[in-house]
Amino acid sequence: MTAEEVKAEQDISMEGTDISPKGDHGVLKEIKKEGTGGATPMIGDKVSVHYTGWLLDGTKFDSSRDRKDKFTFDLGKGQVIKAWDIAVATMKAGEICRITCKPEFAYGASGSPPKIPPNAVLIFEIELFDFQGEDLSTEEDGGIIRRIRVKGEGYAKPNEGAVVELWLQGSHNGRVFDERDLRFEVGEGEGLRIPSGVETALQQMEKGEEAVLYLKPKHGFGSAGCEAYQIPPDAEIQYEIKLKSFEKAKESWEMNSDEKLEQGALVKERGTEYFKAGRYRQAIIQYKKIIQWLEHESGLSEDEAAKSKSLLLAASLNLSACYLKLSEYRQALEHCNKALEFDANNEKGLFRRGEAYVGVNELELAKDDFVKVIQLYPGNKAARAHLTQCQQRIREQHQREKIIYANMFQRLAEKEEKESAKVAKEPPPPGDVEMSDGTEEAQQSEAPGHAGCC
Repeated sequence: MTAEEVKAEQDISMEGTDISPKGDHGVLKEIKKEGTGGATPMIGDKVSVHYTGWLLDGTKFDSSRDRKDKFTFDLGKGQVIKAWDIAVATMKAGEICRITCKPEFAYGASGSPPKIPPNAVLIFEIELFDFQGEDLSTEEDGGIIRRIRVKGEGYAKPNEGAVVELWLQGSHNGRVFDERDLRFEVGEGEGLRIPSGVETALQQMEKGEEAVLYLKPKHGFGSAGCEAYQIPPDAEIQYEIKLKSFEKAKESWEMNSDEKLEQGALVKERGTEYFKAGRYRQAIIQYKKIIQWLEHESGLSEDEAAKSKSLLLAASLNLSACYLKLSEYRQALEHCNKALEFDANNEKGLFRRGEAYVGVNELELAKDDFVKVIQLYPGNKAARAHLTQCQQRIREQHQREKIIYANMFQRLAEKEEKESAKVAKEPPPPGDVEMSDGTEEAQQSEAPGHAGCC
């Protein structure tokens, strides 16, 4: 839209569909090009747009098109003016619209000097290209995508151990497999057939929030699926959730030393129950609480310090065991090393670190740990068996390397031989002989039969 076109349309600039929340004509919208599909962006979605902005007198003050660079922002998070959060939420992919917004939905009484004066009514043309939900997975691999239908209240969010009350509905390929009202403690969801991705998302939600979750298998029911819900292995699933209320668990800073030690012993026992039941992810949550509460605790008495060390050592060892069961060897290594900081010759710590080193194919380091276990604890038959297997794998690895290097050197020798033979057969390049005064050329021309002789 040119400045002239804007001026020509000034008489209708305050017309259009009123989309302001209170119906006060604060934001008016006119669709210039219809979008496709029925979906519109939700709160928290990352949206990508092109836009141009004008003052009412037709002065253009900004344009992403002029910069040839699309603009992206998170919808409903206050990253743009209010009019944009309102208008873009009504758009479909591919849609182009014009919005007219009053100052209170734009830059208000202050304006945005030097281009936008105080109390300015603004006109924008916006084209929406695409939008996608917020990724809550720690790996940022799209494993847990959240889209917020209704924003919650306040800023508080549930933490691990919080008691939450919610409604949820799970579906797979359009089929609802679970719908219920629940009250449970965050971290206990596995026993209620609630996927880990739901519990992760709950810790990012506000009271009253209504959200849609899209879970990849890792954060859903994994490679096992869920027979009770007829969910096949490696299935992507969807949940709709309304968080009605929650009671936060006490944070570390809210507990004194006695409470931390008392609670630490309780969650250790709970984690062990989960471990024995094969519920390793839930066990990890419990053991991590001990480290969170006690790792940096200071000012303990001698007796308290001994109890704290014992709990921290047990938590680190048990975390390493959980991660070994889950074949997550790097995390297992991390917690073995923590355990060995408390007790450098700990039998379980050394043995499990050896297992973790095998898992990441650090065989020489694994061998060293198994040897040390045997030296310190000669009766450890498992360490002897692992050492034998480890030594066998090292020999096989050396043999493979020997063959690889032998083949590599043979290929290099053959290549050099071929290049040498090729150089020997090639005639000297033209002009290769230096002739400073023509003497050599004269001598060659005087030698009978020199040219072309063989």
